[in-house]
This record gives sequence, structure tokens and C-alpha cells, in this order.
Amino acid sequence: MDGLRQRFERLLERRNLATEVLGALETRTGVEKRYLAAGVMLLLGLYLLFGYGAPLLCGLIGFVYPAYASIKAIESPSKEDDTLWLTYWVVYGLFGLLESVSDLLLFWFPFYYVGKCAFLLFCMTPGPWNGAHILYHRAIRPLFLKHRAAVDSVVSDLGGRALDAAAGLTREGQTSMTQLQKDR
Repeated sequence: MDGLRQRFERLLERRNLATEVLGALETRTGVEKRYLAAGVMLLLGLYLLFGYGAPLLCGLIGFVYPAYASIKAIESPSKEDDTLWLTYWVVYGLFGLLESVSDLLLFWFPFYYVGKCAFLLFCMTPGPWNGAHILYHRAIRPLFLKHRAAVDSVVSDLGGRALDAAAGLTREGQTSMTQLQKDR
């Protein structure tokens, strides 16, 4: 438990927007920023449990910080952070796909959004316990490598069909426009 408290304290010592806001609140109220941060986390947790906007809050948690970190990764010269966030987005996309299929059932489970947020936070955790890295290397990658040829074939076929459909729509649109111009 002390290790977790020390990590929390180190996190609060970093300079970023959240710690600056907490520092300003600490100055105004006289309440230490670690208590303010714990209070905010408690309120967010309670809101996820009982609030009407839990899906929105959970979506923001799973998207806003990873999007920000992804932009920073794109702008950095390192390739490692790019791979880290690409892995997150693969897991996030697959999770979203599975969730959309099973949403009618999952929605009724108590504390679903708390579990979903915990899962998303697990997936963006830095270090060796990065959930996205673990899930990708233990489940998604082996499955993908096993079925890669079939997936490539389907993607190629669908791409060809999409191009044919777009070409057909373009021809029909041009024919319709030509006909409209003749009718005037």
C-alpha cells in the first residue's frame, strides 16, 4: 500500500495541467493537493456508479488522454511511444467492436461502467503492466497471425468491391447530371 501511495505522490509532483490546477486549488483552499486529487477520484468513481452520464465520462476517460498522448507520440522522434499508443488503439477498437455487439447484455450488469473504466485505465497504464500490451501480445497478435491470410483476402476483396461500387456511383451521378443538363 505504501508503494501505491508513493507512486500517487510522485504523480502529483509532475508538472502538467492537472497538477497545476490542484496546486492552485491547494493555495486557495489550504487543503493538500493529494486530498483534493483523492476527492476528485472519489467523486468520479461515485459518478460512474450512480451518475446518468457514466457512458460519457467513461468514453472521455478512454479517449481524451490516449488521444492527447498519441498526438505527443506522433510528434516525438521515438518509435516506442508510437507503438505503445497504436497498440492501445487496436485494443480500444476491438473492445469497442465487442462492446457494441454485446452492449444490450453488458449494460444491465451493475457497475458496468466502473469495470469498463478500470479496463481502459488498465490498458493505458504505463510500464510492464500495460494492459493493451498484454492483451495484444497474448491474445490479439496470435489470433491475427493465425488468420492473417484469410483477413488479407477478405480486406482485399472488400476493397475491390468498394472501388467498384464507388466507380458505379460516379458513373450514375455523371449520367444523371448529363441528363439534367439536357433537360434544361
